[in-house]
Amino acid sequence: MKKLSALIIALIVALAPLNLSYALTDSEIEALRGTKLYVYNWGEYISDGQDDTVDVNAEFEKKYGIKVVYDTFDNNEVMYSKLKSGGVSYDVVIPSDYMIARMIKEGMLQKIDFDNIPNYKYIPDKYRNLSYDPANEYSIPYTVSYVGLIYNTKMVDEAPVSWKALWDKDYSNQILMFNNPRDAFAIAQSLLGMDYNMESEVAWRTAAALLKEQKSVSPVYVNDEIFLKMESGEDALAPYYVGDYLTMHDNNEDLAFVYPEEGVNYFVDAACILSGAKNKLAAELYLNFLNEPDIALANAEYICYGSPNEAVYTNPEYTYYEDELLYPEEGAFKTQMFTNLSPETLALMSTLWDDVKNYIPSGGALSSVFFGGEDNSPGADAEKMTAETVKYAICIGVFLLLVAAYLLFRFIRKKYRDNI
Repeated sequence: MKKLSALIIALIVALAPLNLSYALTDSEIEALRGTKLYVYNWGEYISDGQDDTVDVNAEFEKKYGIKVVYDTFDNNEVMYSKLKSGGVSYDVVIPSDYMIARMIKEGMLQKIDFDNIPNYKYIPDKYRNLSYDPANEYSIPYTVSYVGLIYNTKMVDEAPVSWKALWDKDYSNQILMFNNPRDAFAIAQSLLGMDYNMESEVAWRTAAALLKEQKSVSPVYVNDEIFLKMESGEDALAPYYVGDYLTMHDNNEDLAFVYPEEGVNYFVDAACILSGAKNKLAAELYLNFLNEPDIALANAEYICYGSPNEAVYTNPEYTYYEDELLYPEEGAFKTQMFTNLSPETLALMSTLWDDVKNYIPSGGALSSVFFGGEDNSPGADAEKMTAETVKYAICIGVFLLLVAAYLLFRFIRKKYRDNI
């Protein structure tokens, strides 16, 4: 069904000229012919002509004579580090919400001239003026989606309802885990009932301790490698994005998906123009092109993520029209969005993530401080504090006692002097 839809869309795009509207004059557009546009996007994140789908970049090149130089990244942190190093130069980048906020704050993005993006009319109010770009100046939503839990029904007897499944010793050596800190920490934070955007050092260290405990079941940290591992039936459980699950399910019908009861990350990825862009007008032409209904539909069919383009998700011919996983009813489960963290918390998260990745659990039987001894079952006690948490709690307690003692001493001394 998906391949048939892709073929139909490809034929529509190929045979029907795109009636694009734009504020740029014909002479300005003509002047862009022969130039290059450098685009930096997630892997597997644009319709590229495979399986008779639309090749979006090729269509753009054919329409405007602008060469698209296209590179991909695995996660926001890799993308940010590469751009921050200054060794590369791109015009368009498609980061996630919290990273957009950080890049705006650090002057890495420039404002978009929305007069050159008439197709922005297809983005409804619910996807505008979001927390990461409150004045709606730097970004245009590209996809919207959720994180959830993928499981192999041939290896997992009952549908898991909790993120605790990723700590279950019954699936040791068969668990995959996000290979990026923000998503990985969010899972631990969900289990601990924490806010994803907290600034408490003790809370972040507690989440890190829980991720270290997971090392006892030997999780494999992955990015795009997850596709091969889950589609081949090699592993039992993996947290990932619902859109990617739909792609995997096309290749392995034994896979299923749930939104864990503790809550999940809701996110928006959006197209932006970098402050160092050398071809800003071509970048705006490209952003407008991405929101042309036929092109946006082709991308939505290929990527399988939720589309913020109203012309797509209201189209009954869209494969995922009113799909309950991709477009769940509002409030169906707990969600949180990431926001930009303070530099101090970002540095702490990076350090703790290195600690987690390098941590080697001691030998012997699997123990679980968080989930109650060796019992990782859903009913196990998740309220126990780790030794590390206790240590920090004791330090804070001693500090507060010393402060109280000092204040009491000052009060007594003042009283004594007043009575002399």
